[in-house]
Amino acid sequence: MREELADEQLMERYRDGDAAAFDVLYRRHKSGLYRYLLRLCRQPGVAEELFQDVWGNLIRSRERYHASARFSTYLYQIAHNRAVDHFRRKPELALVGMQFQDDDPDGDPPEAAIPADPAADPEVMVSRKRLAERLLDEIAGLPAPQREAFLLREEAGLSLDEIAAATGVSAETAKSRLRYAVAKLREGLKGLI
Repeated sequence: MREELADEQLMERYRDGDAAAFDVLYRRHKSGLYRYLLRLCRQPGVAEELFQDVWGNLIRSRERYHASARFSTYLYQIAHNRAVDHFRRKPELALVGMQFQDDDPDGDPPEAAIPADPAADPEVMVSRKRLAERLLDEIAGLPAPQREAFLLREEAGLSLDEIAAATGVSAETAKSRLRYAVAKLREGLKGLI
């Protein structure tokens, strides 16, 4: 029954004392949230720390939750705020200059998320793998605000308004960041797709 409920309903049930509702929310969002944080900060140890902090913050603030937006917007707003706080305290770990890591909490390489045609020949599979690796490199090279907007769109599935709400900027700024990110990615992948 809980599996069929919308995220917002689950969070309201969790707020009202249904601990099993939290388990469903966690299962639904753990991988996407971790990938977002990892690709945002590019260090598995930092991403894991932030990941735990985000869920801890969600648990501590559950009694104040009101479904005024999608749950995912609420969750990624917590994640954004936690990342900003972390990097303010540790400026030496600035978002832009860190080494990119493509670890996944489930142990799958990022290119595994691109569905492969089982009938594809090895040459096509190698080409897809190279494209996925190049895409990850290009994402890592985006300026931090653009990378964050792109990841919120692609990893979290947030709309422009939700990206704006999660990051505390106007919808026009979110739109601009996303537009520039996509343009840079297209330019970087030119000739490969």
